[in-house]
Amino acid sequence: MKAINTLRMGGTDVLPLVEGGKGVSVSTGASAGAWAAAGGAGTISIVNADSYDEQGHPVPQIYHGRTRRERHEELVDYAIRGGIAQARIAHEVSGGKGRIHANILWEMAASERVITGVLEGARGMIHGLTCGAGMPYRLADIAAQFGVYYYPIVSSARAFNALWKRSYSKASDLLGGVVYEDPWRAGGHNGLSNTENPFAPEDPYPRVLALRQAMRGFGLDNTPIIMAGGVWWLEEWQDWIDSEELGPIAFQFGTRPLLTTESPIPEAWKRRLLTLKKGDVYLNRFSPTGFYSSAVNNGFLHELRQRSEHQVPFATEATDELTAPYGVGPRKREVFLKPEDVARVQQWESEGFVEALRTPDSTLIFVTPDRARMIVADQTDCMGCLSECKFSNWSQRGPSYSNGHRADPRSFCIQKTLQAAAHASGPDADRVMDENLMFGGTNAWRFGTDPFYANGFVPTTKQLVERIMTGK
Repeated sequence: MKAINTLRMGGTDVLPLVEGGKGVSVSTGASAGAWAAAGGAGTISIVNADSYDEQGHPVPQIYHGRTRRERHEELVDYAIRGGIAQARIAHEVSGGKGRIHANILWEMAASERVITGVLEGARGMIHGLTCGAGMPYRLADIAAQFGVYYYPIVSSARAFNALWKRSYSKASDLLGGVVYEDPWRAGGHNGLSNTENPFAPEDPYPRVLALRQAMRGFGLDNTPIIMAGGVWWLEEWQDWIDSEELGPIAFQFGTRPLLTTESPIPEAWKRRLLTLKKGDVYLNRFSPTGFYSSAVNNGFLHELRQRSEHQVPFATEATDELTAPYGVGPRKREVFLKPEDVARVQQWESEGFVEALRTPDSTLIFVTPDRARMIVADQTDCMGCLSECKFSNWSQRGPSYSNGHRADPRSFCIQKTLQAAAHASGPDADRVMDENLMFGGTNAWRFGTDPFYANGFVPTTKQLVERIMTGK
């Protein structure tokens, strides 16, 4: 195994190990501070992060506004206060070692307002900004305003090329590194393009090499590239370490820090990680963002698949193909279906899937009455957690605050389900985890086969970093 040496990143020498950011109460100050204290770059998430009361208990994010716009403003306030709280904890826990980065999704609600609000309230405590889920052109301007480094997250050389030419070339001195997030292997939301096959992963080496070649064209020979997605044992990446062809490389770990003593995720989530098998993490496109995402294949994803499978095209008036009249729902409102779909709908209704909900694609999905009530309630309670949401048709761009499309019942309220998963506790925790979204990288199944975790061992962050440094 090659020696793993420090590299220059964000104005200082750190271990080439970066904690990946995981939003909504998962990448906290405690975990990020511990990672930085071990010599790497820890990452807090400022995506709807928890804040705390005087007793140290998380403040419930309860919304009182009567309109989406009012609830949206409450959400922004929660996000800023939570981000500041996590930055302060990370700063204290790190003891001045390593680096503390803040991660944000560009397509989250009011991302620029949240970033600037957190940086203003936590001056000197955050050393870098990482940002993906979209094309964050303004990231460099915000970093320059506060004198911090920035780390764009991209999945291709083409994306970085566009960012550089439009914006980043004007603040090149603060570009701390470029995160290559592999769209097939990383957990959470991924940057698969419409031309890439989600079921045919590509070798990351040529893609990262293309990124380095583009960066060299801009004079960024020594700016680190941070490989994110699918990294487990560094001995499997020896050809990348000290490679003249690739230049300076750091490695990002998003999934592995979930299973540490400092990780805030529920014990039920940690137990589930230790039982995963290969193939248990599922790349899907149910997210209200429209992006693909990688998550544990549990009851939650099963129900979302079921919604799409219980789906037929329809029209309110007969067409050449939709000729069969059929009464749907309790009121038996008449629609027209394909004749061959009538038997399928009757079968679903006999199984209790009697509520028909319209989608933006002129189809109906059939769900149970309880599920229909939950979907409608979640859409009604929307607090605008994304810049645009296909589930609720919210858009933060006024004046109507609508994306102009019918709300899509095949998706879900991502804020609600991530909060539920992050705070599951008590005797129902296992059920709650099964019924909500559990993000994870495609290598998460390796917890159950890696001897480091034998007999259910859960390391401290320091122990995990030390283990990673051995390469094994």
